[in-house]
Amino acid sequence: MAVDPSRTFKPINIAVLTVSDTRTAADDTSGDILVERVQSSGHRLAARAIVRDDPGLIVSKLNDWIDDPAIDAVVSTGGTGLTGRDVTPEALGRIDGAREIPGFGELFRWISFQTIGTSTIQSRACAVVARGTYIFALPGSNGAVKDGWDGILAEQLDSRNRPCNFVELMPRLKEV
Repeated sequence: MAVDPSRTFKPINIAVLTVSDTRTAADDTSGDILVERVQSSGHRLAARAIVRDDPGLIVSKLNDWIDDPAIDAVVSTGGTGLTGRDVTPEALGRIDGAREIPGFGELFRWISFQTIGTSTIQSRACAVVARGTYIFALPGSNGAVKDGWDGILAEQLDSRNRPCNFVELMPRLKEV
């Protein structure tokens, strides 16, 4: 795994979604971290929102963004734990045409284990591709957002990453 300097970096349009019953724009630190990393990586912040832990609201916002041709990927933070209000994975399962990317959650937990040990088992981080748009669901903690972006997404959303990356697959995501 390495960046191939002979390849051209292709910035993509990324939306950031915070799922929380309590966070506001003033204290959404995990969302702020994602925005900073998206932009410092050379990508474009296409949209940002905060929605409550409500599957209907999450699905509605994600469907709007999936149907927006100006958005290539969504990174969400929050709602991936084990409590009754943690419903982000269930919301992703309700999106028409969503196909799971199982390795994302597995890799996230492996990376997170290096930081927080067995507590990573409480995370249901996951990812899907739906109608041509990637959706990555990270836990709501600042550390988890850093682990997910720095350990997975920074490389996989970089078109120069070898041997392969998510960006090079984007033109083929809507194939039937």
